[in-house]
Amino acid sequence: MLGGWLMVPIILCSVAVLAICGERLWTLHSQRIAPNTLLGEVWGWLKNNQINAEKLKELRDSSLLGKIFAAGLSNSRHGREVMKDSIEETASQVVHELERFLGVLGTIAAVAPLIGLLGTVIGMIDVFAQIVTQGTGNPAALAGGISKALITTAAGLTVAIPALMAHRYFQRRVDTIVVAMEQEAVKLVDALHSDRKIEVAA
Repeated sequence: MLGGWLMVPIILCSVAVLAICGERLWTLHSQRIAPNTLLGEVWGWLKNNQINAEKLKELRDSSLLGKIFAAGLSNSRHGREVMKDSIEETASQVVHELERFLGVLGTIAAVAPLIGLLGTVIGMIDVFAQIVTQGTGNPAALAGGISKALITTAAGLTVAIPALMAHRYFQRRVDTIVVAMEQEAVKLVDALHSDRKIEVAA
């Protein structure tokens, strides 16, 4: 194999990056996580006194934002602070789920070029060992050995650069979704425990 046996972990890293990116693109869809019509729907249930165990289960299973709303509504009768605490506790679990695999993606972005560099170092050691035993009488063989050594560094960077870009993109996407969910949760709390006028999307 060109580049030696260290190409195997680099190839495995590239497969992992592709798999994680595909899964996160599918999962981190804002309308699937935090539908913009959900607050209006919940507000309608509240005005019509339709909140019950069945509605809460339906809400909890509908989306991650629904899970947060359900946690807050389940404890709304205990007061504003208890409701906020239950929302924050559930939100921390939701954020952890949103960030799933992003740590792996960041690790690959950091480790892949190091694996490539290790492959190059090992390859260069082999080249100098060949010089010691055979001399420099075959420049073509030496050039081929150096080229083979450098392939792992190129391959590692080829994996690491897209992995780093994807990590930054998905982290930003998670942050945007979390901010949107926080705003919706604050509106729900204010709707139940404040005299302030709020606007709820229908």
